[in-house]
Amino acid sequence: MDYWIISTLALLLGLLAAYLLLKYIDLKGKTESRAREMFEAWQAREMDRQVSERAETLFRTWKLEEEKKIRQDAVKKSEAVTRGKVTEHLIPYFPDFEYNPKDARFLGTPVDFIVFDGLSEGEMNKVVFVEVKTGKTGALSPREKLVRDCIDRGKVSYEIIHNRDNN
Repeated sequence: MDYWIISTLALLLGLLAAYLLLKYIDLKGKTESRAREMFEAWQAREMDRQVSERAETLFRTWKLEEEKKIRQDAVKKSEAVTRGKVTEHLIPYFPDFEYNPKDARFLGTPVDFIVFDGLSEGEMNKVVFVEVKTGKTGALSPREKLVRDCIDRGKVSYEIIHNRDNN
């Protein structure tokens, strides 16, 4: 009987060892699988974070460079506008201005000058509306075109306004 108990105990211990071994192998596989999943999830998050940081850095760099270009362009345009406005005022003193500078009156808008040709010599030849164009385009604005068209149609008059309230 002792043999039978020892054999049974040995068999039970063997089965228990086999069960524990199988359970160990199963748990080890699950643990490794879970560890791999956690590592891959971390790796993906880390990669996303690095890509996001790189994209943010590239965007900031691009934004700074574009802002710098925009500012430089604005300064160039502002300088061109200022040069144009100064030139408009000085045009009557340029050698190719065909009228006496004393006869020119600067308005600025909607035309740059009105020239009273001959007025400084005491004889009026004509009244000339002058628009100065500097730069590349030379195109008239819609308002300038309206003034030009009105003058071309002869829709120009002279009026006297009496102020009766002078006391």
